[in-house]
Amino acid sequence: MDIIRMAKDLGKAIQQDDRYLTLRLAMEANDNDEQLQAQIGEFNLKRMSLNQEIQKEERDQDKMNALDKEIKELYAAIMGNPKMMVFQAAKQEMDSVMDLINQILTMSVNGEDPEYAEAAQSSCTGSCSSCSGCH
Repeated sequence: MDIIRMAKDLGKAIQQDDRYLTLRLAMEANDNDEQLQAQIGEFNLKRMSLNQEIQKEERDQDKMNALDKEIKELYAAIMGNPKMMVFQAAKQEMDSVMDLINQILTMSVNGEDPEYAEAAQSSCTGSCSSCSGCH
């Protein structure tokens, strides 16, 4: 079987996985939440305003402090939204799956047995400096 065809089949299988479907539903729920979308839009505008103020030669520190405070409050409100919390959990789960898939592929390209990818991942601390080697 052609390796590119296999990659495409893997992509289709990922799109049928419950974790992917959960993520898609969470994304749609966020997209359809008008209040959440308004908060995200306001957050982006405030962040742009802060960036513009930072780039000025004569910055208004009070304005920057106020914008920073508003940005942090909006961020907390956005991340505290129940739909956003569901999305974040679903995204984290899907990211973990994709990390494992990437690790399997990388191990394979490096000539290692892909069957051991999960064991290598579970013992990984995330810091290569403290690693005795996963390859």
